[in-house]
Amino acid sequence: MEIILLEDIPTLGKVGDLVKVSDGYGRNYLIPNKLAIKATPKNKKQLEHEKRFAQDKTDKVKRDAEKLAKGIEEFSCTITKPVGESGKLFGSVTTKDIEEQLIENGFTIDRKKIELEEPIKNLGVYTIPIKLHPEVTANLKLWVVRE
Repeated sequence: MEIILLEDIPTLGKVGDLVKVSDGYGRNYLIPNKLAIKATPKNKKQLEHEKRFAQDKTDKVKRDAEKLAKGIEEFSCTITKPVGESGKLFGSVTTKDIEEQLIENGFTIDRKKIELEEPIKNLGVYTIPIKLHPEVTANLKLWVVRE
C-alpha cells in the first residue's frame, strides 16, 4: 500500500513523503491515527501542488532576504560612544545598539540575527555578519567612533 505521510515518522520518512508500507500497518495504524493518507491520484496531485506552493514561498522569502542583504551591505553604520583615555569605550556596543541604529535607518532586523561574537569595546571599523536567511548572510560595516 502506498501512503503519503502527514507527520514525521522516524522509521518511515518526513511529512509529504510517498512511501510503501504493508496493508495492515497503513490501514490499522497510520491512517486511523491521521499520520498518513492513502496515495490516490487525487492526493498525489494535491501533494505536488502543496510542494510547489511551499517551494515558491521559500523562494520569495529568500529573494526578499537577498534584497535586504544588498541594502545592508551598501549601508555604513556609525555608533558614537564615550571613550576613556586609553581608547577603550565606557560600556560596549551590543547587538541592541546595532539593532536600534538599523531601525533608525529603515531596516527592520531582529537583534537575534546579528551575529556579534562578543560586545565591541574598542574604537574602530568592524564587519558584522547578519544572518537574514539560512542561505543569506549580509555583512554590515560598523564604525565605532568617539563621542
